[in-house]
Amino acid sequence: MKKISILLIVSVFFAQLTFGQERPISTSLDWSERMALSVMKRNPEAWQVDFMDRPVWSYPQGLMLHAFEELWKETGDDKYYEYIKAYADKLIDPSGEIKTYKYETYNIDMINSGKLLFNLYNKTDDEKYKTAIETLRKQLRYQPKTSEGGFWHKARYTNQMWLDGAYMGTPFLLQYAQELDDPAAFDEGVLQLVLMEKHLRDPKTGLLYHGWDESKFQAWSDPETGRSPNIWGRAMGWYAMAVVDALDFLPEEHYGRVVLKGILQRLAVAVREHQDAASGLWYQVIDRGGEEGNYLEASASSMFVYALAKGVNQGHLDPSFKQTAEKGFDGLVDQLIEVKENGEVSLTQVCAVAGLGGSPYRDGTYDYYVNEKIRINDPKGVGPFIMAALELGR
Repeated sequence: MKKISILLIVSVFFAQLTFGQERPISTSLDWSERMALSVMKRNPEAWQVDFMDRPVWSYPQGLMLHAFEELWKETGDDKYYEYIKAYADKLIDPSGEIKTYKYETYNIDMINSGKLLFNLYNKTDDEKYKTAIETLRKQLRYQPKTSEGGFWHKARYTNQMWLDGAYMGTPFLLQYAQELDDPAAFDEGVLQLVLMEKHLRDPKTGLLYHGWDESKFQAWSDPETGRSPNIWGRAMGWYAMAVVDALDFLPEEHYGRVVLKGILQRLAVAVREHQDAASGLWYQVIDRGGEEGNYLEASASSMFVYALAKGVNQGHLDPSFKQTAEKGFDGLVDQLIEVKENGEVSLTQVCAVAGLGGSPYRDGTYDYYVNEKIRINDPKGVGPFIMAALELGR
C-alpha cells in the first residue's frame, strides 16, 4: 500500500508539473494569450495583478480583466471567463454590495471595473451583478461636476477633470445607456469627452494635457487656461481608449458618433506625429522625447497601438494608421518584452502611477513625471498590450 501511495503522489506531482502552473507557455500562441497565461501564472487570483496584499475593487483589475473579457470572446476559452468571474465574486457579496468600494469619495476610478459586470449579469442572470451596476451608475448620477457638467475626478479633487477619468467613467456610462435603456446617458458620456478636448487640447501639437482645474486654484494649473503643465503619455492613452471604446455603444443616429470620430481622427494625427521614429514607441512625456530622464513607456505605447488599430478596424480611422499601430507593436515586442525559458512573458518600463495634487503634492512638472516609479508587469500596461495584440491579430 505504501508503494502504491508513493507512486500516486509522484504521479500527481509530475502531472501538476506538466499540466499545471509549471507547464511551459507555447511560443506558437498569439501574443495576447501568451501574455494572459503569463498573468495567470504570476497571479493565481485576479485581484493580485496590481501587486496588492488583499482583494480590492479598483481600476487596474478592471482594465486587466476587460482585456481578458475580450480574449475570452475571441477564443471561447472559459478559463479566461472564470478568472474574471472569480474576481467579481470575491468583491461582490450575494446582496450586490461591492466590498472596499466607498461611494462617498466619488472616485471615478472605481467605476472602471463595473464594465465587467454587464457580461456577467447577461450570462448568469445573477441579480447581485445588476445591483452592483446600479450602485456605480448612482455614483455617476451624483458625481460632482464642473459648471459645464464635466465629472470631477474625485470629490477631493474639486473642479478638476483628468484625462484618466475619461476611460474610467465614460465607456461604462455608455454601455449602461445601451444595455439598460438610459438614453440621456449617451449625451452625458459624449459631453465628458468633448469637454476634455475643449479644455486640454494644445492647439499647436494636438496633444492633450493631463488635467484641467476650472477654478485655476491648484498650484499645477496654468493661471490662464487652468491646464496642467505637461503632456503625460498614459493620460493621453486613457483618453484615446475612452474615445474609441465609446463609439462601440453610441447608436448609429446619435450626433455623438460624428463628434467622437472627429476627436479620434485629430488625436490619431497628433499621436502619429509624436511616435518615436526609431523604436515605434512613445515617451513618458510625449512631446519631450530625448530629454534627460525621459524614457519609452510601455502603457502609453500599448494604449495608442490599441486605439489606433481598433479605430482602423471599426472604420473610424484611415487605414494608414494600421501601419502606425503595427510599428508600435513591433517596438513593444522588440524592446519592452522579456520572455523566460518557460515561455512566460513580461512587459517592462511601465510607469507605476502619476497624478496631480494630493499629499505629497504632485506638481505635474517634467521632473515629476520622469521620476515616478517604473514597474515590470504593471496591469496598466499589460492589459492594453493584450488588447492591442487582439486588435492586430498578433
